[in-house]
Amino acid sequence: MTRQRRPMRRIGDLLPDAARALGLEEELRLARLTSLFGSILAERAPAVSGSARLVRVSGEALIVEADHPLAAQEVRIRSEELLEALAVAPGGVRAREIRTIAART
Repeated sequence: MTRQRRPMRRIGDLLPDAARALGLEEELRLARLTSLFGSILAERAPAVSGSARLVRVSGEALIVEADHPLAAQEVRIRSEELLEALAVAPGGVRAREIRTIAART
């Protein structure tokens, strides 16, 4: 007597259903968006990619935490470019603005 195995599925395909069942959809969406924003920042503004990160979405604004004033300035200067890249990326969102905040120490 052999038992049939179910077809294998990628863990990434299972996460949305699991997040929904646990009430964590918004956290998963933010985590994916944070990762995507980090990739776009590394590509478009590599000098600040380790010094700035998306921390939340507030309405149509992305809130980006910057470790240094120069990193915040670079994000603001490139904000239109970053917003456009995020809007056209798979899994991205269309936002109207990027607001920078100082990193908490």
